[in-house]
Amino acid sequence: MRGLSSKVGIVAGGGRGIGAATARRLAAEGATVVIGDIVEEWALDTAQTLRAAGCKVIGMRLDGTSAASQAAIVAAALAEFGGLDFYHSNLAGGTEGDIDVLNCTEEVLDRSFAINAKSHFLATQAALPVLLERGGGAMIYTSSGAAISGNPLQVAYPMSKNALHALVRHVARKFGKQGVRANGICPGVVMTEAVAQHLTDDYVAGMLEAIPHRRLGQPDDIAAAVAFLASDDGEWVNGQLWHVNGGSLLRD
Repeated sequence: MRGLSSKVGIVAGGGRGIGAATARRLAAEGATVVIGDIVEEWALDTAQTLRAAGCKVIGMRLDGTSAASQAAIVAAALAEFGGLDFYHSNLAGGTEGDIDVLNCTEEVLDRSFAINAKSHFLATQAALPVLLERGGGAMIYTSSGAAISGNPLQVAYPMSKNALHALVRHVARKFGKQGVRANGICPGVVMTEAVAQHLTDDYVAGMLEAIPHRRLGQPDDIAAAVAFLASDDGEWVNGQLWHVNGGSLLRD
């Protein structure tokens, strides 16, 4: 990708799964990366592995739902590497107990919005002033195909992801003239460690049968899309929600 070797970025939720794959891809492209994760050990371990391979990476704890923690990871990028060019806000979760609208508790709703909407809002508040001062940059958010698929078995998670889509478009519209690009990626079924351990072989076979592709997603598939959006090659993409899903949802 053009330009990544000169860029400094943050990957939130980068200790495992999609985030770790993204940190690896960005570092392999020559970017300097700060990895944050709610489980500090995961962030530190992933960073150590990449440093051992010669990459410029640090890891630290990040609670995405905390404004102070979001400010701290941006401050770390500035202190360690002198700037910030992109922020990949890759935070999701809170689906336990998220059933239908008549059986989803207020606590579950609040937790889902904290993780899947508020965290991205706080990431933007922390990173955006630095990107603007630098003359521009990229905010890249991980959303989900669940936002538009009409899942009858979840209500809070899709609602919170739609809130994230509004944030993507707001940032793109408001700050695009100042050089900031904001885009979201909506993964399909991606076989991360967390997903794989909860799915039976029969369920995986059923999901594969349902999509027009020969395989399910891998974290590297999403990492490639993030790397493009962070790079100079992605300079003309702004305000978009990309469905990277093997064709499970076919969208204009």
